[in-house]
Amino acid sequence: MPTTDAWIVLKFGGTSVSSREKWETIADQVQQLVDDGRRPLVVCSAVSGISDQLESVVQLAVRGEHEEVVEKIKERHLELGDALQVDGEALLEEYFEKLDKFSKGAALVEEVSPSLHARIMALGELMSTRLGAAFLNEQGVGTGWCDAREMLTAQRRSHEPMHRQFLSASCPFDYDDDLRTRLDDRDESVLLTQGFIASDHAGRTVLLGRGGSDTSAAYLAAKIGAEKLEVWTDVPGMFTANPRKIPQARLLRHLDYDEAQELATMGATVLHPRCIRPVREQGIELEIRCTPHPELDGTTVSAVDDEGGRVKAISAKTGITAVSMDTLGMWQQVGFLADVFAIFKHHGLSIDLVATSESNVTVTLDPTANALQPEVLDRVVSDLNEVCSAELVDGCGVVSLVGTKIRSNLSQLGPALKVFEEHKIHLVSQAASDLNFSLVVDEHQAGRLVEKLHQLLFAEQREDEVFGPRWNALVGAEGPRWFEKAWWRGRAEQLCDIAAQNGPTFAYDQQTLDRQANALTGMESVDRVFFAIKANPHPDILRRFHDHGLGFECVSPGELERVEDTFDDLQDERLLFTPNFASRQEYEAGYEAGAMVTLDNLHPLRAWPEVFEGREVLVRIDPGQGRGHHRYVRTAGPRSKFGVAPSELEELAGLAAEHDVTVVGLHAHVGSGVTEAGTWSETAQFLNSQRHWFDDVEILNLGGGLGVPERPGDSPLQLEEVDQALAAFKQANPGLELWLEPGRYLVSEAGVLLARVTQLKSKGNLHYVGVDTGMNSLIRPALYGAHHGIVNLSKIDDEPDGFYEVVGPICESGDVLGHARRLAEPQEGDVLLVANAGAYGRAMSSRYNLREPAGEILVEA
Repeated sequence: MPTTDAWIVLKFGGTSVSSREKWETIADQVQQLVDDGRRPLVVCSAVSGISDQLESVVQLAVRGEHEEVVEKIKERHLELGDALQVDGEALLEEYFEKLDKFSKGAALVEEVSPSLHARIMALGELMSTRLGAAFLNEQGVGTGWCDAREMLTAQRRSHEPMHRQFLSASCPFDYDDDLRTRLDDRDESVLLTQGFIASDHAGRTVLLGRGGSDTSAAYLAAKIGAEKLEVWTDVPGMFTANPRKIPQARLLRHLDYDEAQELATMGATVLHPRCIRPVREQGIELEIRCTPHPELDGTTVSAVDDEGGRVKAISAKTGITAVSMDTLGMWQQVGFLADVFAIFKHHGLSIDLVATSESNVTVTLDPTANALQPEVLDRVVSDLNEVCSAELVDGCGVVSLVGTKIRSNLSQLGPALKVFEEHKIHLVSQAASDLNFSLVVDEHQAGRLVEKLHQLLFAEQREDEVFGPRWNALVGAEGPRWFEKAWWRGRAEQLCDIAAQNGPTFAYDQQTLDRQANALTGMESVDRVFFAIKANPHPDILRRFHDHGLGFECVSPGELERVEDTFDDLQDERLLFTPNFASRQEYEAGYEAGAMVTLDNLHPLRAWPEVFEGREVLVRIDPGQGRGHHRYVRTAGPRSKFGVAPSELEELAGLAAEHDVTVVGLHAHVGSGVTEAGTWSETAQFLNSQRHWFDDVEILNLGGGLGVPERPGDSPLQLEEVDQALAAFKQANPGLELWLEPGRYLVSEAGVLLARVTQLKSKGNLHYVGVDTGMNSLIRPALYGAHHGIVNLSKIDDEPDGFYEVVGPICESGDVLGHARRLAEPQEGDVLLVANAGAYGRAMSSRYNLREPAGEILVEA
């Protein structure tokens, strides 16, 4: 029996338990602890993606449509068992039987109680830990499996709704001498248990809510008096900003408990906010570690005496709804706030930020803590209007500066806060704890503001005892060899010659264009693919896609003319015209060109019905919620100008019938850069639900928006999963054609921008590299804050020597192609390559400053 008194609790999330490679890392880490005389207690989440699939089972079972998802869950675990070389069938037979039993029971009674919901969801953690414990034992790491429900008992909360008691429970975390003794007496060197689950006082399974595995580990660490809690995830700690969005963000080496709590609450997803309090109250050190890079030091959270005070991070939360309440009657009125807050409580809504004045109270509602259903918000506003004048402000984001003694630093923050001067601020909140200063702005501005603030506050920050290395230096997010598999990696000499001969140039690889077109035309579920030519209207690219059988989606008369000039005999069914807020003459031009025309507003049918009389149209509908890699390219929802609202379809159907207009198709496009494979089948389901307004609909145009990786390390869209989901939709809804209209997916990776170094400059800790073109050729970084990989093509085989600001010659402070990029030492005349520039590069270029944008050329190996 082990004799150590030192317990270390290690928590591993879903991505950390989803492959043999990750489990080998777990085995190595716990064995090192055992060798050092420690007792590891390992807390594991469900395999990545399984909790979402189990949630789908809950939703589908009431309709009897769960079996396919159930089989996928089983297959995923059996595949992992095979990879781990353990007997998955035998280990998981009990849980597979329960999954079948629970889902069939729900289908039989056509409902899922909160208790059954919890039991279904708990299976994810139970299955992952059974496989993991077996693997560790096979590796010679003596491991005992424990049921977390026998160690964690939820607090009694009989006054709360049943769904909260079962699906969002909390547990006491006082030191538990009995539990400590039970674990000390176990014979195994390592114990492994589940996160996310606990039991109530009746022994029934309850859940700790999403993010509950962090909380489980913290509860257990506190209850057994652990020496340390290690949270293992896919990043090595907390950073000065989200490193996935800002690769130059610096690691935070040490944080106080309160600072970590504030960061987690204000948007840093690496830790769940509820996990801080248990370790803080027991004085247990918490360390964030990185499963893919276990050799890296992470962030340590403990009691820190920071007398100086400074801003340590910038965070952003999006999807926020603000509620503004006006009334002069609140001035000196006793109990006004109590009255309005009681309304939010009555509707089960938790308030986040609050700002008050003599005549206004504004609060924010965080979607991670609330189910912000439109009907609930409507009822809240209706009730609030009994005591004040209430208004919903949706589509908001919260930008927060987090650190210690923020108030003492406000004067120094003055220059940084100027970035807000041209943006509407809905609310300003300065935390009573003096740990954060938050501003609520329009959501589409949040990301850009964070990037600007980070550049102003941290660009010259060097490493010290608090601030560590940059993210891109730590894990290669923009690391030295991120480009090894790019098409241009072995063609540096060819591309450098092009830049030397032609100056700034967009170069497009023909083989990559062919590969992307083949991938889309190979989708069995999709009947037609139209290239959205606004992404890149180069005639040779259009010809190449024409040869692959693609059609063309145009949004302007100019684009129609480009297609007509390029092709003499294009069939009408290969031309689609989708204008927005266009004039009567543009619609007429669309029909004259022989295009299929899409309406996205009632105004044309109300004002010029004769243009459409006796003709066919498609109708673009707003599904009400957008997606995408940037708010500016999310093209659905109330703050988007695109599409007909579903509430207007009845009138549109009446106008169409009155004027002999045949609606043959419905169209929706939720945004650009989307990588969730289920998006397009969800769009199909939405459009199908609106078909009842029109008798002749045969086409569902699902838009485009198929994402490509923006940064090295980003996960690509799984096109085969999109195809499978759409095939299932078509099988359930025969007789419908499905169309896609991608743009960026087809051309982005095929294109690069070549630019030559003109000058070098250093100012303080910043090193600038000037090139001979900038935002006049590629405006996406300035407009969207878009990220493009950059490499010194002239020295592609050399190792980077430092970080550089890559800037153009345009007389604008925003003319920056990339911040803090790792480059091999640049010199005048070197050619820099800007990757993923094939879409919305030359197409969005200008002659600003009367500088010509980069030219264009197609290349092949």
